[in-house]
Amino acid sequence: MAAKLFLASSNPGKLNEFRVLAANAGLEVELDLLRGFDSVPAFEENAPTFAENSLGKALHYSYLTKEAVIADDSGLVVPSLDGRPGVQSARYAGPDATNSQRIEKLLGEMQGKAGQERRAHFVCTLSVVWQDRALAVITARVDGEILVSQRGSGGFGYDPVFFFPPLNKTFAELTAEEKNRHSHRGKAFRRLLSVLPDML
Repeated sequence: MAAKLFLASSNPGKLNEFRVLAANAGLEVELDLLRGFDSVPAFEENAPTFAENSLGKALHYSYLTKEAVIADDSGLVVPSLDGRPGVQSARYAGPDATNSQRIEKLLGEMQGKAGQERRAHFVCTLSVVWQDRALAVITARVDGEILVSQRGSGGFGYDPVFFFPPLNKTFAELTAEEKNRHSHRGKAFRRLLSVLPDML
């Protein structure tokens, strides 16, 4: 019998991404958006770490179902900027900022930085909660560097300026298959799937 997970999100794109990852891993996992997600007050992701935000979100929405709930928190970390944008990645340029505005702010802060100072990594933390009980908190990262200008038309967020040296491409230049294989979210979800059958 397939394990069932409800994603604490109203984003069908994110759901589809997780479904593709599960299918590629060859595991029977039934994934769906959490019913009633938009009917309750949003969880405020104001903790200082990705893990706390991810687990807090999963716990916050877990009462909506008797099935397991999965939640993620992810973002871009630039050590030379003291870790910014970090957990504020989605709100880095303001709560209503566009992807372009976030990238513009990032590139502005990166002006004058070179070499090791342009190193960065994406982080994704996934948490699974079942009936108010935390089953797993898993974190993965992918390392790269910030370019001085955007490249590529795919992806979202900071992908156009995040250069991934092993493929000599930005994340916005990767195919969907390449991104699923190498991304922080892909890595975290595959790790989760490897232990999920023993938890549910």
